[in-house]
Amino acid sequence: MLDYEEKRDFIRMQAECKMRYRLAGEETYTDGQCLNLSGSGILFQGPRPLEPGKAAEVHLVPDHKITPPLTAYLEVVRCEAVGDADGPYRIAGAIKGIKDE
Repeated sequence: MLDYEEKRDFIRMQAECKMRYRLAGEETYTDGQCLNLSGSGILFQGPRPLEPGKAAEVHLVPDHKITPPLTAYLEVVRCEAVGDADGPYRIAGAIKGIKDE
């Protein structure tokens, strides 16, 4: 028997879909790809890095029409280059709020 206890408050779901992201207060979005999502966080990938500790906004556009778009506000927790230092970047964020559509 495995001796493992899940420490996350929410399960993580694979949610591979198109998305856009930007730092709070900016007008221009950058296109990215959502990798997974939970009730408290998100992991996504894109060509532009975001600095940990900064506030950001993400807008997810699911592939299926039955799932509505999602706009969330988050705090960037981690950002690391995938491959070389020029990206793409894998960015993790803690969700702090959801925009009412």
